[in-house]
Amino acid sequence: MVVLFARNWWTLALRGLAAILFGVAAFVWPGLTLVALTLLFGVYALLDGALALATAFITHPDGPLGWALLAEGLLGIGTGLLAFFWPGLTALAMVYLVAVWSIATGAAEIGAAIQLRKDIEGEWLLALVGLLSVGFGLALAFRPGTGTLALIWLIGAFAFGFGILLLVLAFRLRAWVQQLPTLGA
Repeated sequence: MVVLFARNWWTLALRGLAAILFGVAAFVWPGLTLVALTLLFGVYALLDGALALATAFITHPDGPLGWALLAEGLLGIGTGLLAFFWPGLTALAMVYLVAVWSIATGAAEIGAAIQLRKDIEGEWLLALVGLLSVGFGLALAFRPGTGTLALIWLIGAFAFGFGILLLVLAFRLRAWVQQLPTLGA
């Protein structure tokens, strides 16, 4: 299962790239309206969820890592659909929607890192991604009164850092799988 996960490192790389692009967009266009931010976040959550589901199905969903990725993918897709069906969410509802999604996603990533700790080196990067997600979600949940501009920049910074960490993990997995004598990349 770990080899399949590592051989499909590109799904993590795509998730990382999507997060970085989302983060850059949040910094380049900070004056986005809340509706535009909601729709942009919805696109990102749907893409992230779909890629997490793809990873889960590729790496056999009946294992513990597959179940964590399956849950993360379904949550991402559900969150993205909510953002599309109710784009006029109030600022406070948007903050809590992002907070819940981030905490749940982070918990799933920490669970996946725990499952991988005996099999590969560098699993701490996935745990760090999870901790970043949980910390970000808790910060939003406990400080929901921040302005929309601060929220956009906070989301952008989170997405950018999240994406960088996922890219680093993806390329470490790629290097690891290429070192396997019989499997290669």
